[in-house]
Formats: sequence, C-alpha cells, structure tokens
Amino acid sequence: MAVSEQDVLRALAGVLDPHTGQDFVSTRALRNLHISGGDVAFDVELGYPAKSLIAALRSSLVAAAKSVPGVTNVSANVTFKVQSHAVQRGVQLLPGVKNIVAVASGKGGVGKSTTAVNLALALAAEGAKVGLLDADIYGPSQPMMMGIAGKPESHDGKTMEPLTNYGVQVMSIGFLVEPDQAMIWRGPMATQALDQLLRQTNWQDLDYLIVDMPPGTGDIQLSLSQRVPITGAVIVTTPQDIALLDAKKGIQMFEKVGVPILGIVENMAVHVCTNCGHAEHIFGEGGGKKMAADYKMDYLGALPLDMQIRLQADSGKPTVVADPDGEVAQIYKQVARTVAVKIAQQAKDFSSKFPTIKVSQDT
Repeated sequence: MAVSEQDVLRALAGVLDPHTGQDFVSTRALRNLHISGGDVAFDVELGYPAKSLIAALRSSLVAAAKSVPGVTNVSANVTFKVQSHAVQRGVQLLPGVKNIVAVASGKGGVGKSTTAVNLALALAAEGAKVGLLDADIYGPSQPMMMGIAGKPESHDGKTMEPLTNYGVQVMSIGFLVEPDQAMIWRGPMATQALDQLLRQTNWQDLDYLIVDMPPGTGDIQLSLSQRVPITGAVIVTTPQDIALLDAKKGIQMFEKVGVPILGIVENMAVHVCTNCGHAEHIFGEGGGKKMAADYKMDYLGALPLDMQIRLQADSGKPTVVADPDGEVAQIYKQVARTVAVKIAQQAKDFSSKFPTIKVSQDT
C-alpha cells in the first residue's frame, strides 16, 4: 500500500505548536517532506528558540506520521531559526543583532533590571544567542547581577568587545567607570554615551539584544526609543496604583514612536510568607492584568515578591541560572518563550535581502 502525501500532511497537521496553537503544515514550518515506500522524512523549523520543546515536539510529530497506514520509519528534524523583524520606520538595524527588545518601566524600583537579566538568561537557556545592554547610565546594575567584573577589550581601537557570562554577551557603562563613581551627566551626554555603548560594541551574531532601559519616560528614554531599532518592548510594573500610572506613560511613549508592546510583566504580585505560607498581595492585586486587558496587550506573567530573587541577583547568579528548575525560573522562562513567539509572529525585516543602491552624478 502506497503512502499518500496528503494522508501524512493531514496527520502532521494534527500536531499543534503549544505556544501558538497553530499546526506546522498551514504555517509552512514543515518542509522537505519526502516519502519513499514506508519511509517518511521531513524538517520542521520554528521561528523562535525552543531547546526545551524540541524533544517532545519531535516525538509528537513522529507519532503522528507513524499513525498513517503503511508508514514504517519516520525521520524528523526539528530546529529553530530566529529571523530579523521589523523596527521603527526609518531606523536601520544594528549590525550583528537580529532583534532588540527593550525592557522598560515608567518608574524605578519595580524590578525591571532583574526581569531584564532573567529574560536574557531564559532566552539563552532555550538556545538563542543573546546580548544584554545595561542602558541605565546613572545606576548600572547588570555587572553585579551578571557576576562580571573587568573592562572591555578593543582590538581595533574603535569598537569594544562585550564581556560574557552564562553564555550572554553584556555591555554596561559600569564596566567603564569605577563602581563608586557617580555619573553626573546631563541628558545629551548620557544619550550620546548610550548610543556609543550600543553601536560601538562588537555584538556577535545575536538573535536578541535585551536592553535594560533607564526607568522613566524622560529625554534619554525618548531618544533611545526613537533612535534604537527596537523590535518590541516589555513593560514591567507592580500591581501598585502609582506604578501602574507610570507604566501607562511608558506604554504611551513606545506607541508614539511606533514600537510594539510585546506584553506586560507584573512583578512583586504576591508575597508568600516563608514561615507560615500565608499569601499576601502587599502592592495590590491584579493591577497589571487589568492594565493589559485595558490596553489589549498580552499579560506575560506574574512574579512573586521573593527574597531569593533579590539574593540571587545580588550574588551575581540570577534566578534562571541559580535555580533553573525552580518555580520562579519557570515563570521567567515562560515569559521569555512568549516574548520570542510574539516577535516571531511580527513582520520580518527584508532590508538585508536587497542591495544598497548608490546614486552617483557625473560631473
């Protein structure tokens, strides 16, 4: 009995991507289907990093193909490839960086930097090539959180090599100044310094560059969101009314410059007493989820007010690497996967496919 290609495709279409809810046939992620007698071979290429998903997904696809009468052997190759996606109109992509994700908040003290570093580490854990730019000129915290000390090297006197730990490339003004040195700079100086950190760092073939934005919506933040080619932004808030008020300003800033919001992370959502287990919503309850609904944005997840998160970040070993199988790390990883899927579903950037056209005028 000859194996029908349509029967195989129909069977494989029954396997859904757990993150998008779509099948791999209609989305054209399934490629190179080859049938020879009872042997079936095919490739599936995901648009987002999914190291933790690939084994289970491959098993499901093989089982689906084997359910077709006449199929005896199945060879399935499941991989992922991250593409460059569209940014603000008129802003050029950064060399060596496919996608830039801004992690922002309307105010300080809501756990933005902790979220940024764990998001970067979670994407790296899924197999992506990730960079982390500490854009908080006045209060750089990523060198401490990433457990990195030292100064960046320059091989050509023009660009700097990022420092690396846990598989993530990192650049911060904190690498260039003494730890106790105050950055007493006006806005234009800070903006120029950030632009140099971004563009003069020799980023190495990144799928994602996570930018830990300065808190607030002032001149520096606005300049960054206008000049940096941002694929999307993640807004971090707490459930507290005053934090939500400021987070809304951050959302409006990105909307004005044409940067899509990938979703909202609600930090310090609940505190569970380590002694008695009592759960208490110290900063209010459900504010972030309501704001996401009001703005028709994705609610990426809620993180607890947990002392371990703070201790792990302060020790230079953030939660995703300190306790990778723990409950909090799983939340960060879920947020990272959702962000990556959201980016994969956005319009791709095709500027690199076209040659640069130069017009010269004869004299």
